[in-house]
Amino acid sequence: MARLDPHSYNDSTQPETETLDWKARVDFRTRRLHAEATLTLKEASAGPLDLDTRDLDIRSVVDAQGRPLPYILSPPEPILGSRLRIELPAGLKQLTVRYRTSPEASALQWLLPSQTAGGQQPFLFSQCQAIHARSVVPLQDTPRLRIRYRASLRIPKGLKAVMAASFVGREEHGVEAEEHFEMPQSVPPYLLAFAVGSLAPKELGPRSRVWAEPEALEEAADEFAGVDDMLKAAESLFGPYDWERFDLLLMPPSFPYGGMENPRLTFLTPTLIAGDKSLVNVVAHELAHSWTGNLVTNASAEHFWLNEGFTVFAERRILEALAGPEVAALHAALGRRALDEALHHFRAHPQLTALRTHLSGVDPDEAFSQIPYEKGYLLLRALEDAVGRPTFDGFLRRYLATYRFQALTTEEFVLFTEKELPGALAKVDADAYLHRPGVPPSAPRPRSARLEALDRLRGLVPSEEQVRDWTPTEWQLYLESMPPDTSKDVFRLLDAKYALTKSRNSEVLVAWLVAALRAGWEPALARAEAFLGEVGRMKYLKPLYSVLASSREYRKTARAAFEKNGARYHPIARQGVELILARA
Repeated sequence: MARLDPHSYNDSTQPETETLDWKARVDFRTRRLHAEATLTLKEASAGPLDLDTRDLDIRSVVDAQGRPLPYILSPPEPILGSRLRIELPAGLKQLTVRYRTSPEASALQWLLPSQTAGGQQPFLFSQCQAIHARSVVPLQDTPRLRIRYRASLRIPKGLKAVMAASFVGREEHGVEAEEHFEMPQSVPPYLLAFAVGSLAPKELGPRSRVWAEPEALEEAADEFAGVDDMLKAAESLFGPYDWERFDLLLMPPSFPYGGMENPRLTFLTPTLIAGDKSLVNVVAHELAHSWTGNLVTNASAEHFWLNEGFTVFAERRILEALAGPEVAALHAALGRRALDEALHHFRAHPQLTALRTHLSGVDPDEAFSQIPYEKGYLLLRALEDAVGRPTFDGFLRRYLATYRFQALTTEEFVLFTEKELPGALAKVDADAYLHRPGVPPSAPRPRSARLEALDRLRGLVPSEEQVRDWTPTEWQLYLESMPPDTSKDVFRLLDAKYALTKSRNSEVLVAWLVAALRAGWEPALARAEAFLGEVGRMKYLKPLYSVLASSREYRKTARAAFEKNGARYHPIARQGVELILARA
């Protein structure tokens, strides 16, 4: 018996799932999915089969002929949920579990019409990363075991379902419709994704379209119009795109992440709609996941950097190809600042600042940070610098080809790199990145003339001439580097000259509000309170609640804002804010 993933009951001696056939009826009234999951195994095997579940109401387990199979649903463990152990008779290759989800399923968010852009219809979406798929489907919920699937969603006829899969067809039955999907490529379970609501599409290019509520569709299509150029740039760097389509879904404001790389249908936060395409680097990140994460996957959350470090590296290469090295350097500088903040946040848990983590007994949502993203990026940049870009590009393509549609561990990455780039890991002291806390002093640092110009303005009010050609990224870097003792007069002058409190760019706005509130500049408070009711993205909620909660003067404001808005936040985001307020 061997459990290779600390976040799954999966036993490596048991048979693996090959395909999933999933049927679910969406019940907005009770906030449940009434569902059945048919698992087809790669090989027949007698004995126990352990599946991961969380808060599922199991109704029955039967074989392909409908005969009951014996099963035991264990009491839940705090992180893993409940083990569903099914006894398989000799020769069995297929079984069906009939069940319903909980109204509090951790992967699902049910939105009232008032929480949507249109205000007329409800909305449902899933978010299964890292280990939340088990609250939707009983399965082997570990990224090391990939599955293909077919799915049918029965929904109210006036709504539309979309899924991170190929659309097959729609049938209407009275007041309901049934929509069918198929995912022909194998994916890790955390990439199972769907949404149901009032949705409409608009084509962006030969292989891409955007879905959104009708009220937001035109604005979204305009913002993401350049996605085909990104796709071409990515293919030129990393090889053919293996997922046929790269469609986008603009999510409701409560979506907790910037984006989620669900294959064929990337989910994106509406906070990317800035009106000037200045935040579409998030789209480049999710597109890059089509190779690094979706195609080549970390074997468990302990190796998460293999997904995210590679993807940040790929994202910045795409940005460099489209906008030049200066812009890529600006984004790398933002990343290094985020990394330093994450290292400070985890200073009491230094073991979580190594890339190769050990997470037995640790919820991956609580271990989540920018460290695997940015420290992983720095390791890959160091390797690129050590061997040269042409050599590293060849290595990267061989890596993607070798592990295509597979999952791997950090240890397998090390063996592969030693074989392909002999001596390179030792040259950059890779062990310090992989197994030791913090960042090696020799780690690459972004350099550019624009960064040097920003550094000279630290704490000063720049002139209109100096900011004339600034990108929003430069504004963000400037604001995030404001010295803690900056006077309130500087904030008053900045807002008077540049109306930062009214910025439509969420990154600039949050950087401004955090700096201004930290300095005690009172006029920023009202905008911060309003913004906490407009968004659900954790990247913005956490710093704003943190700066408010850390101040005696604003602590009551933070608690009042959460009491007012917390029910609208996604469960993952709500948990994160609750932790911040509990520590205050």
